[in-house]
Amino acid sequence: MGSNEPRRVRRVPRPARSARPGPRPGNRPGPGRGGGRPAVLRLGSHRPRLRFLSIGLTFVLLVFVLRLLQVQAVDANSYAQQANLNRYITAPIAAERGSVTDRTGRELATTVDTYDITADPYLFKPAQAGVPDAPDRAAELLAPILGVGRAELREKLTEPPAPRFVVLARKQTPQTWRQIQDLKRTLADKQGKDEGHNALAGVYAEPGSKRVYPNKELAAGVLGFVTADGTGGGGLEAQFDKQLAGKDGKITYAQSAGRRVPTVGADEQPATPGTSIELTLDRDIQWAAQQAITDQVKKSKADRGYVVVQDTRTGELLALANSPGYDPNDLSTASSAALGNPALQDVYEPGSTAKLMTMAAVLEEGKAAPGTRVTVPNRLPRADRAFADDHDHPTYHLTLTGVLAKSSNIGTILAAERLGKNQREANKVLHRYLTRFGMGQRTGLGFPGETRGLLAAPGDWNASQQYTIPFGQGMSVNSVQAASVYSTIANGGLRTTPTLVRGTSGPDGRYTAAPKPDSERVVSKKTARTLSRMLESVVHDEEGTGKVAEIPGYRVAGKTGTSNRVDPETGSYRGYTSSFAGFAPADAPRVTVYCAVQNPKRGSYFGSEVCGPVYQQVMKFALKTLQAAPSGTKPAGLPTTFDPGD
Repeated sequence: MGSNEPRRVRRVPRPARSARPGPRPGNRPGPGRGGGRPAVLRLGSHRPRLRFLSIGLTFVLLVFVLRLLQVQAVDANSYAQQANLNRYITAPIAAERGSVTDRTGRELATTVDTYDITADPYLFKPAQAGVPDAPDRAAELLAPILGVGRAELREKLTEPPAPRFVVLARKQTPQTWRQIQDLKRTLADKQGKDEGHNALAGVYAEPGSKRVYPNKELAAGVLGFVTADGTGGGGLEAQFDKQLAGKDGKITYAQSAGRRVPTVGADEQPATPGTSIELTLDRDIQWAAQQAITDQVKKSKADRGYVVVQDTRTGELLALANSPGYDPNDLSTASSAALGNPALQDVYEPGSTAKLMTMAAVLEEGKAAPGTRVTVPNRLPRADRAFADDHDHPTYHLTLTGVLAKSSNIGTILAAERLGKNQREANKVLHRYLTRFGMGQRTGLGFPGETRGLLAAPGDWNASQQYTIPFGQGMSVNSVQAASVYSTIANGGLRTTPTLVRGTSGPDGRYTAAPKPDSERVVSKKTARTLSRMLESVVHDEEGTGKVAEIPGYRVAGKTGTSNRVDPETGSYRGYTSSFAGFAPADAPRVTVYCAVQNPKRGSYFGSEVCGPVYQQVMKFALKTLQAAPSGTKPAGLPTTFDPGD
């Protein structure tokens, strides 16, 4: 063959397909017959698969990036708020309520530490708690500790009034809260070891205080009480609630599993403590007055009674006692009728103790003198009736002093008629003096529920009132008003507004004295001195109705009172009001004592026998407590009768 001749390629024939099945996948093919080459397994291209995998990974990464952008940029504030919602707790910080003390600093009302056990209901939801029955578990654990039923606790956690806050129990002791804390720590430790669930993680406590009255019933009518929510519910607690309460603060802190995180700072607004109040009351004199009136009310089976003790020089109330009383520490045992302060809230006709104001008007107007003769018949016809004294008697020949000493209604009417040329003019003059003495007006104490009494305008006095008002019927007072009349005479005719607060101490501890009370001249010093001598005859003269009030070594000025009592249920006269008022020492007055007992039902109802002993007992104790010097002279001894033949 030449070199230009094409080369022939020998075509090898492909072996014929065998009917026998080929080798199984994964098995190495055996040699073919006749020594042929083994079969070749061809793989697909890897590039499409890599391309698909890259696209998938890119898509997944893109989703993560977009979600990250959403969380950290677009919805960052929302998620941060949700995180804080579960992590941070804001709790109020209760302000410490100011204390109330007597004039010597002895506590009458104070506070002790307590805790309100609270919960965050949101943390008890299944999604937050991690278990479906978190409220049931918490209720089962807390019920025996708090003394609250399981059903009640569960309802508070599942149906709270507010989504993030509920009070489970109020005013719990520090020991109770410590017990719950110990239990929370134990449950938290078990949860950290995957051995259980902390069912109390959402339970917290708000520190607070509980009002305590260490002397129980003593001065309860003055102090009042504090309600379950910590606000003043009566008396001075209500009157000065804003000052006593202070201002609550708040604290926001991080928590985890029910525990405060110590490494995370807290935002705290501290509470401002309340102002403390120093009263004019003397605890010992208050005790003596309360004991005396309580014993007499029980002895007489009376509805109630009150005693007022006042410093004649300053107007400060040293005691304001009521019976029956109540224990403000436990209001569940108190009747609604006992709550309040009847000494300021009861209104009643004063009776003969009001005759002092009529005599003051007559003397100040110059219409009579202590020795002025007054002939007192057994009956005195006036208007549409005949007036009488409290007993039948022959015609009395009394001086004006004797009219006061024997407490003659008829003699007082005759004296009051001297005030004007006619009855209408006399009524106007008497009304003017009654108003000056504070009748028909509030005392100035500002006490919650205080009555101003009842005193109609003189033009509205009916035919009966224009003759009964001079001896204390047909008008009404409260006991502090009645006591203030005698303090005015003891203070030389100068009426000083009664006071109960002596001073205050602010949160910084600085003491501020109460403003000086207002004073108003009612009668002259001369008239007041004369009236004081006339009142001595009530106690020291044989004709006087108040001899039971004598105190050895002291000159005592006083006046008995026995008046018909208006039944508040029927509006008609039923029963009596017994009273006694006066001051001592009469020659250098220090203390006024006033006693009134409503509706005595056993024994005598006369003021001299019901209230005279109370007056003497309380006055004697007060004079000793204040270390008042005994009188250096004997009583004035003004004549009480005259001989008509002279």
